[in-house]
Amino acid sequence: MDEQLTVYIVENDAPVRDSLAILLETAGFSPVAFGSAEDFLAGFHPENNACLLMDIDLPGKSGIELLKILGNRLHHLPVIVITGNVGIAIRAKALDLGAKAVFIKPTNPDMLIDTIRQTTS
Repeated sequence: MDEQLTVYIVENDAPVRDSLAILLETAGFSPVAFGSAEDFLAGFHPENNACLLMDIDLPGKSGIELLKILGNRLHHLPVIVITGNVGIAIRAKALDLGAKAVFIKPTNPDMLIDTIRQTTS
């Protein structure tokens, strides 16, 4: 990797958010974590070498709403969803709205890292 990839994390559960940040940092990424979609939208600065790892079940704006907002703004930020919601309909909706992959919590860390790398290469 020439330039360190920024991985935005939007996860309302602080221990999960912190664990993801540690995992991503250990894998050589530069994590930037937010507790809500609103916080992410306020602090997000589009860059070429970045992706978004987000939960669906968020306080305030949901992950589905965030995907719609990003789509309406024509951001080409690759999005990977990680959620505890195992519903097929919600996963299908996330993919329809542009998510590159959907993982169910808990997930295999190696598969997550590999997917981030594949999605952003």
